[in-house]
Amino acid sequence: MADTSTRPLSTVYVGGLHPTFVTASTLSEAFIPFGEIADISLPKPEAPSSTDLHRGFGYVEFEEAEDAKEAISNMDQSELFGKVIKVAMAKPERKDEAGGLGSKTAIWEQEGYLAEHAVSAEDRQAMQQTRLGAGSRPDDPMQGLEGLDVAGPQPE
Repeated sequence: MADTSTRPLSTVYVGGLHPTFVTASTLSEAFIPFGEIADISLPKPEAPSSTDLHRGFGYVEFEEAEDAKEAISNMDQSELFGKVIKVAMAKPERKDEAGGLGSKTAIWEQEGYLAEHAVSAEDRQAMQQTRLGAGSRPDDPMQGLEGLDVAGPQPE
């Protein structure tokens, strides 16, 4: 899809598409009555062995924002190849991938989490120590367990 930052309100999401019958030209024919189309995108399935041509949804970017609104009001809940489609304004791409679902960083290590959730100074210090010592291992993992050589309750 083209850069949506130049036309943030002119891209519509089209969901519920038939995965094998609907193509970019089909979407173009369905949405051209509402205005000039700048771009059409049909995201491919993640699994390479999939027989589907796309993931069942797509994006239609119009030249004008008014055309996108017109397409939404006329095409939402309409039928295309025997399936009811959902047409809505596309959400802008998230530029900040540092947090949230899919993040590669633990939530408690993310910027601002500790301040937001009022974590004590001891916990902050402990977290910083674990960050610094994340690559090192303790000398003996059994250290401090000398008196625990017998399992079960201790005899009195």
